[in-house]
Amino acid sequence: MKLFNSLALAACLVLPLAACKKEEAAPVERAPVAAPTTDDKAAWQAYLSDQVPRHMDGITAQPYVYRVPANENPDDPEEYNRLLDKAKMDVARGIVKGNILAYAGLDPTKTADLVVAAFETVTPDTMKGVRVVYIGDNANNDRVRAAVEPAGVEYVFVEAK
Repeated sequence: MKLFNSLALAACLVLPLAACKKEEAAPVERAPVAAPTTDDKAAWQAYLSDQVPRHMDGITAQPYVYRVPANENPDDPEEYNRLLDKAKMDVARGIVKGNILAYAGLDPTKTADLVVAAFETVTPDTMKGVRVVYIGDNANNDRVRAAVEPAGVEYVFVEAK
């Protein structure tokens, strides 16, 4: 009997606590990583690892991320040309719904040039459901938008800051 009374008392004490729901803390959005002020690959990797996920809502595939080098790399003088070829090939082969393409670099004009060149030969309305994110400056925003929107993509401009 003593055991029953102890268990009943414990249940009376625990039940109100179990029924009391902890108020869940609202998710705290992290402050954005600042855009790098140099052409350092590691700094751009960190920046893009912060920026790209902010635009992945509704995206179901791994992102295509293009970090456009601002300067010619003396150790790899063909780095930009290979990236340009890859960007053109990726878009020409066809990007399907649920994908995101993100372009960024220290030189926003050079980045915009790469985007425009990559989309030169895309057939209109063949990339519906694809999101293109240009991380650059306002001066090149309209030019990039004009190059990518005929493909039917959802265009997102992010000012690099």
